[in-house]
Amino acid sequence: QVQLVESGGDLVQPGGSLRLSCAVSGSIFSFAVVAWYRQAPGKQRELVALITAGGITNAAESVKGRFTISRDNAKNTVFLQMNSLKDEDTAVYYCNARRNLEAYWGRGTQVTVSS
Repeated sequence: QVQLVESGGDLVQPGGSLRLSCAVSGSIFSFAVVAWYRQAPGKQRELVALITAGGITNAAESVKGRFTISRDNAKNTVFLQMNSLKDEDTAVYYCNARRNLEAYWGRGTQVTVSS
């Protein structure tokens, strides 16, 4: 049973920073891609950033230059470092892992950006 557990969400002021963590059961290298998605109230879930098993990363245009995805191989954990947070970054952030035709989701962690 694959489990993804997110943590690190919080209330933060605009311009602040947060680091989200996604703990993956088993080896993260068994997944072709591990990604962060987010879903704001009334909006569709959208891709934020991803990292492949080979270490290639990509991010949505809206967060490029502010958010960075990385991983700790020994701890089977993927991180999302979020800097210069804006009100519009408020959402539930979900971890997603994919391999072959399977996709797994965590339960999400709430990020609220507000003064």
